[in-house]
Amino acid sequence: MDATTVAIPGLIVFTPQPYRDRRGFFSRTFDSQVARQAGIDPASFVQDSISRSAKGVIRGLHVRVGAGENKLVRCSAGAIFDVVVDLRPTSPTFRQWLAFDLDGDGQRSLYIPAGCAHGFQALTEPADISYRIDREHDPAEDLTIAHDDPELGVPWPLPVTLMSDSDKTAQPLRELSSALSSIRR
Repeated sequence: MDATTVAIPGLIVFTPQPYRDRRGFFSRTFDSQVARQAGIDPASFVQDSISRSAKGVIRGLHVRVGAGENKLVRCSAGAIFDVVVDLRPTSPTFRQWLAFDLDGDGQRSLYIPAGCAHGFQALTEPADISYRIDREHDPAEDLTIAHDDPELGVPWPLPVTLMSDSDKTAQPLRELSSALSSIRR
């Protein structure tokens, strides 16, 4: 498994090397030694979750304010267009975003540091996304940014088929300045 840094500081891409044969494949999806070498404490994760989405669904863009949360995300089945937005005021890539194509065949994972928003669109029917999170969920710290924020200009690849009510009514960054100021990282 390789760990690679990208333009957003603290964002790490973990790329496994699946073993493939006529039966399918076998892949390591997490390696504590590789995580440690990349600067991540593997024991810090306290919660594993999974979501399943239908093709065209957008989830996000979500961030936790306050101390935030670090998370490791992976598309375990299907395919997604995954977006990470740096919302840390002191970061050199503040308000910049990166997109990744993640799929169940490749099993790549993204380590998303606290203070970065995350969202994705399901490209297949269905798409399963696995999450490892380093803090218990506190709904009072949830903040959602509009997926179609014109300042960000994320080019979602498919028409949106479905979103949660909170994602549909999310505000753009320019209207969230006081909430965003409580991001501590």
